[in-house]
Amino acid sequence: MRLILALLFLATPALAAPYNVAEKDITTLAADMAAGRVTAVRLVKAYQARIAAIDRSGPALGSIIALNPDALEEARALDAERKAKGPRGPLHGIPILIKDNIETADPIATTAGSLALANNITHRDAAVVARLRAAGAIILGKTNLSEWANIRSRHSFSGWSGVGGLVKNPYALDRSTCGSSAGSGAAVAASLAAAALGTETNGSLVCPGSFNGIVALKPTVGLVSRTHIVPISHSQDTAGPMTRSVSDAALLLTVMAGSDPDDLATADADAHRLDYAHALSGASLKAKRLGVIVSAGDDITGPVFAHALALLSAAGAEIVPIPDFLQPPDTSADEALVLEFELKHDLNAYLASLPPGQPRTLADLIAFNAASSRELALFGQDKFEAAQARGELSDPAYQAALARLQSGTRSLLDATFAQYHVDALIEPTAEPSFRIDLVRGDARSGNSSAGVPAIAGYPHLTLPMGQVKGLPVGLSLAGPRWSEATLLGLAAAAQKALPARRPPHFLPSVESQDRAALGPAAR
Repeated sequence: MRLILALLFLATPALAAPYNVAEKDITTLAADMAAGRVTAVRLVKAYQARIAAIDRSGPALGSIIALNPDALEEARALDAERKAKGPRGPLHGIPILIKDNIETADPIATTAGSLALANNITHRDAAVVARLRAAGAIILGKTNLSEWANIRSRHSFSGWSGVGGLVKNPYALDRSTCGSSAGSGAAVAASLAAAALGTETNGSLVCPGSFNGIVALKPTVGLVSRTHIVPISHSQDTAGPMTRSVSDAALLLTVMAGSDPDDLATADADAHRLDYAHALSGASLKAKRLGVIVSAGDDITGPVFAHALALLSAAGAEIVPIPDFLQPPDTSADEALVLEFELKHDLNAYLASLPPGQPRTLADLIAFNAASSRELALFGQDKFEAAQARGELSDPAYQAALARLQSGTRSLLDATFAQYHVDALIEPTAEPSFRIDLVRGDARSGNSSAGVPAIAGYPHLTLPMGQVKGLPVGLSLAGPRWSEATLLGLAAAAQKALPARRPPHFLPSVESQDRAALGPAAR
């Protein structure tokens, strides 16, 4: 009997040995499932075990709010379907995580991180989730975020929510993950899923992408549906993929993109969507013109950026200095006003669509927070209150500010692309991650590439270009409207030319690497 058991064990080594999901991309996972080296069930179990070891204990990243209790059942069904009919496509059986302001039909709440929505189980799939599910992706769970996508207070700090607590950066646990897709960024960096979805209004995909050393793509506003996503701004909101490779981002976007009759902004999406993964074939930097914003960067990111430019140039890119890229005046004030008007209008409409027992208006949320010691323990709700004081979208002040914003940023980008004949604008995505500071909130100094493409609604991608003292720094690529295929192709070629992404080691702090240098000299 022992001999028979031993022979059976040796005959199925792939099923007997634990499957290591760390750093594996979607293509590798799909190939291993196709070859019978792993199943969707084993993948879900492997990610659940890694979440238990890294997110719930060990470094305790706090990146995941809830796991989907139906994930294993979905995996079993997809394994059976693969056996009977073959895979639906490259995402068949791939576990992914969803930011917790995006609804899923699973029996878990969509909270936006707020205790006010702790019981918000809608049993609805956001349109973008429905597309991924139809392609065979498994919803592994929901990720933590900056509460209300960082729109509640000017004094908030990234990665904290009343429901999920604080997300830690897997590269240095005392550093910020940036907001508001903080949990998605940290979870992908730590290989807690094959990929994740995030959302952005201004910087909340690309900044966490940069801080967590991953690829993040903010699509053209209108390429991806926002239906059943907790809103801030219909003029700037979008969902996007967060992955460890450019090719994985292309695979997800191919499925995510498309028109949705319930989101009028996506009316032209079907006319522009492509097979973005196929568009990566033959990706090259040769004869590509990359516009470098001369004022970008600082003393910290400068050397890493200069090295990246040298590598991109050596790979065939022509580096074109852009000396006159200036954000239009009054952009910050106009954006603040527009977001206040749209937050009140859009959030009230979303809340009105929820099941009975949920808050119905922004005023209800303000009252709930005022009565909650936990919600207001760290910062207030001044942005909520400012939004509540605004009127209707017919207000001339809103309409004028929106027109100035969109005209100014789009004209700047369009004129720059036309004048310098560049395929994309590049700069450091952001400075290295700053320390978490519960007293002062987020550090808001340093360069950020997010603002102009976010307000214009144009696509923007970040990918790792190096590190500063072990902290990742991202390279930003911004392009014209609907240019996702071009950006992904440039990014795929750049990823081959730039230093390889380094996985995180969950250090307590950056300083823990240099204890010998920080202590007194030996005498």
